[in-house]
Amino acid sequence: MLAGTAVAQQTDGTPDQILEATHLPPLLTTRDERVELRYDVFCVGAEVDVEAPCDVDGTVFVRAGGAGPFWQIALREDGSSLDGRLGAVVPTTIAHAPTGFTYYAMLRSRTSSAAVTIPTGGETAPQQSYPLRSAIDLALGVHDFGGVRRADARVAEAQWGSGPTEVGLEQGRNLPPIGGSSFDVGIDGTVHILDEANKRILRWRPEQTAAAQLALPINGTLADMSVAEDGSIYVLESTERGGRAPLLRLFASSGAARGAVEVPERASQVRLGQEGPVVLQNTSGQWRSAGDARGLLAPAAQTGRAGRPLRGGGEVVVLRRDSEIRVALVGPLGVRRAWRMTSDTPLAEVQLAEPLGKGLLLVTRVYSESRDEFVVLRLDDRGLTDRFSVRSLDWAETAPLSRFRLTGSSLYQLGSTPSEVFVDRFDLEVR
Repeated sequence: MLAGTAVAQQTDGTPDQILEATHLPPLLTTRDERVELRYDVFCVGAEVDVEAPCDVDGTVFVRAGGAGPFWQIALREDGSSLDGRLGAVVPTTIAHAPTGFTYYAMLRSRTSSAAVTIPTGGETAPQQSYPLRSAIDLALGVHDFGGVRRADARVAEAQWGSGPTEVGLEQGRNLPPIGGSSFDVGIDGTVHILDEANKRILRWRPEQTAAAQLALPINGTLADMSVAEDGSIYVLESTERGGRAPLLRLFASSGAARGAVEVPERASQVRLGQEGPVVLQNTSGQWRSAGDARGLLAPAAQTGRAGRPLRGGGEVVVLRRDSEIRVALVGPLGVRRAWRMTSDTPLAEVQLAEPLGKGLLLVTRVYSESRDEFVVLRLDDRGLTDRFSVRSLDWAETAPLSRFRLTGSSLYQLGSTPSEVFVDRFDLEVR
């Protein structure tokens, strides 16, 4: 599920109620499936931070393709009227249109003035669903735990602490400690670890064992990070500021602050596309453009899309449902290549999906009742060309989708133990 919050206001401007909604967008659909849009809505009082089902209704606006008028469909209750579960079936002529469909929803409380639009852009930036055409079907079977690949090199490591070359720990929300919450690797192999607890980045140049410090004026909470080719640093903070939205901060390679902008929805990732930074919004599942070549964009100028823009152009769209993953490379004319994977072992999050050579590299977590690992999959027009497993190595909590990076022909993994945090490198053969 994707989750997030939006604050509704009474007409006099006094906070009334917070609507928290979860929605799993049908980003990629098959020809024979019934497409239903579902929203689970919870209410949180302005004075008491207690989540509870609430009495809500809503409308979803859908259309075939990306232009033209929207059709209105009332969201129906699924269960009792107090459950806050709403859904609507998308008509077949719209759901299976050759170019897919776009939609947005408006949710309202029946007992207060609280209301929210998902995605926040509404009709100006609706959610996009693409049809899967000629997808390559892959059966991953039962995962063999324990057969993990060893890294080719350890390119960065630091002890926990507050010393000059150490990484700090914070108390996690659910008891596990937080530390080294994100990382990135430059095209020259320079490794950056975000030490949010000590409000800095530690930077390892190639062939250097000692890290250099770079102080950053951040708020010191769980955050995600991406580094641009020119060395600019984007830090996406997770903490709301007195009811205001979290910030995306921009720093020069020297650490000098270059600006900050609010992220209208809670967001879990910041990545770099062809035109600048994009953030993954939790409620809508959209990738929202947050900057361009001129700098950061004000919220009103930001736009959302279903796929993550790639630095080389185009988008990658990923959908995971239960033990199935759908992934597509999308261009101006729609889906160019697509894969549909099923697994007999439960699948958790997709950590990474990036073009590699003529295909795609995908990293997902597999788990059982007692253990978990990551599976690395090489995909191309022939299907699955290579796969291997790596240990999870996630003792400390990080930003949720920050454990892997693909730079050049190497895959990098951020890992931790009770004594240290580190980055390992896996070299890949590019075909």
